[in-house]
Amino acid sequence: MIKREKLKHLVRNALKRSRAVALLGPRQCGKTTLAREFVENTSPNYFDLEDPESLARLSNPNMALGQLRGLVVIDEVQRRPDLFPVLRVLLDRKPLPARFLILGSASPDLLRQSSESLAGRLELMVMDGFGLEEAGFRNYSRLWVRGGFPLSFLARSDADSFMWRKNFIQMFLERDLRRQGISIPSIALHRFWTMLAHSHGQIWNAAEPARSLGLSQPTVRHYLDILSGVFMVRQLQPWHANIKKRQVKAPKIYIRDTGILHALLGLKTESELLGHPRCGASWEGFVLEEVIRSVRPDDVYFWATHNGAEIDMVFSKDGSLYGVECKRADAPGMTPSIMRALEDLKLRRAAVIYPGLRRYSLHKQVEVVPAPAVSGGMKELFGGRYA
Repeated sequence: MIKREKLKHLVRNALKRSRAVALLGPRQCGKTTLAREFVENTSPNYFDLEDPESLARLSNPNMALGQLRGLVVIDEVQRRPDLFPVLRVLLDRKPLPARFLILGSASPDLLRQSSESLAGRLELMVMDGFGLEEAGFRNYSRLWVRGGFPLSFLARSDADSFMWRKNFIQMFLERDLRRQGISIPSIALHRFWTMLAHSHGQIWNAAEPARSLGLSQPTVRHYLDILSGVFMVRQLQPWHANIKKRQVKAPKIYIRDTGILHALLGLKTESELLGHPRCGASWEGFVLEEVIRSVRPDDVYFWATHNGAEIDMVFSKDGSLYGVECKRADAPGMTPSIMRALEDLKLRRAAVIYPGLRRYSLHKQVEVVPAPAVSGGMKELFGGRYA
């Protein structure tokens, strides 16, 4: 069993500083397993809203929750959005007898209700599947191919993992989205999701999928927002610098979990992946997600101009701007794009991440960094000189 000590530590600290913490993420990413390390599922302080017994206990939520002390866990809270006004009242008590850890499957309804009812009382945390730090670098290729969903990563074989992901996609579209009030036909959304997989790592253009699916551009943008809202797709927004060059204004699109990406592309094994045209884009998305997970930046963007200058990721952290470029090459060198990004964006430092093992400098502000260093966070990524 893979221990998620760093994530557990982050949740524990969030519970110390906030009256309630919402742990959000897609189904099957491990939220319930983590929550049960804080409160046993047999405890009266644990409520699973997919369990009829828990729902019966919450028939009178004021009474059921108001008498509890310590940490209270409410799992799948999006199934009872009417609980949020009750939680607001309970979290305003002085002294505060109980704190709440609420889990949700990244429902847009959950986000809306929490922002309306628990503003200033609730800390939001997004949880993904396993990362490189948890899986270990010896499992780097396995994590890249299978993705971070625990049941996919831990499957006995690549074939079993692939089948789990195919079933997960089908059940997610046919059951989970409908439970969240999204009534779009699953076939249409599956076709759109597959089209996104073939555009992974590219700048979003609504015209092409709209034309292919016979839909309007506002409709396909709505589909994109749905998949982004349930943390299956990342829209990496463009950074706008105050320069004279014409800059790209549309977001870049990534399937957040590479295992799901590969299932949508029909890729079962590493050898199939290495021979596929989207291999480089897949690796880029894998690395960028690992950087975001490890660094935990304040904001994340990409930057590109219409004359060809581009950098894969620009992020802000502690008031400074940093850049990350992903190069699936043996010995990447300095490029005009990186130089222009340093000059135009005033980056403090930049890292070029590649799949090799040797670290070396390209410039006083630019280092080539092996992929294993990504899991170490800012100090490993930028050589301890980021602060």
